[in-house]
Amino acid sequence: MDANRALTELIEGRLAPGVYQWRTPPVPGAVGDTGWTGRAEEAGLRAFHLDGRRARDKESFLRLCADVFEMPGAPPGDWDVLGDGLADLSWTPAKSGYLVLYESWSELADADQRSLRAVLDVFARAVKAWRDTSTPMTVLMSSVGVEVAGVPRLA
Repeated sequence: MDANRALTELIEGRLAPGVYQWRTPPVPGAVGDTGWTGRAEEAGLRAFHLDGRRARDKESFLRLCADVFEMPGAPPGDWDVLGDGLADLSWTPAKSGYLVLYESWSELADADQRSLRAVLDVFARAVKAWRDTSTPMTVLMSSVGVEVAGVPRLA
């Protein structure tokens, strides 16, 4: 399944919510392309784009999440606070679900492998918290040529 078809399957509800690797073709300028958000939002999904080039350690990732998810108050101080926020999201409701695209996650993996594992755990718990609701969450870990162990490939 190619990446575009996988996104269509997700948007149309034929793909189970989860944390997936989304292999994208190496296209110049592709990182940071947020054209997919319009498609997602037309389908009733609240779309979030995490640009991992801005997060090379725990603190910068937590700040990035505070900005992208528009979290009220101060940035989360630890992984548990971030997880609680992602399991809530009452300040940014969605019609039919949440879609997170985390691009350039390899930046964090290269600099702080332990934090990347914590991020994956936080995302997995958030997906689980939303799974049986009318607004499930899916996280796509976009990658070009690299993979993260233990995360299923979507395309």
